[in-house]
Amino acid sequence: MAEQNKAADNSAQTDSPSFNLQRVYVKDMSLEMPNAPHIFLEQEAPAVEVNIGIGGQRIADTMFEATVTVTVTTKINDKVLYLIEATQGGIFELANIPAEQMDPLLGIVCPTMLYPYLRANVADAITRASLPPLHLTDVNFQALYQQRIAEMQKEQGGQTNGQADSGIILPPGATRQ
Repeated sequence: MAEQNKAADNSAQTDSPSFNLQRVYVKDMSLEMPNAPHIFLEQEAPAVEVNIGIGGQRIADTMFEATVTVTVTTKINDKVLYLIEATQGGIFELANIPAEQMDPLLGIVCPTMLYPYLRANVADAITRASLPPLHLTDVNFQALYQQRIAEMQKEQGGQTNGQADSGIILPPGATRQ
């Protein structure tokens, strides 16, 4: 009897949902200053444009890669002061997660966990290039996710259940890898 209860407990533990961050890494980063050194003589304040995207892919049965990419373009009088593109990646283990919860985890939770690393790496790269500091603001990945679902429903005539064909919702402009 005790052996049956122990076997049932082991079975319940292996079937319970599991969500773990396995690794965080910089997947790609580039910094360009195409108009240096002349741009440094400009006296006007720069205009900053920030674009953020998320992506992801299944890399094994229960392992997923999630990415957050940022592109920051800083211009003075239509001349680029600097352009930085960075992609922060993470490997997540998602086991025994109900299908309807996979997209929100990969589209909201994973990017939310990766974004602070991306912010720090971008700020560090900009500071090390002797440029004026730039600190990226917080991002509401849930709002981005909900916006993408609304856009998908509109594109498909309202006949989607919120799941993309690959099982990973991506915001506008993001690419599948």
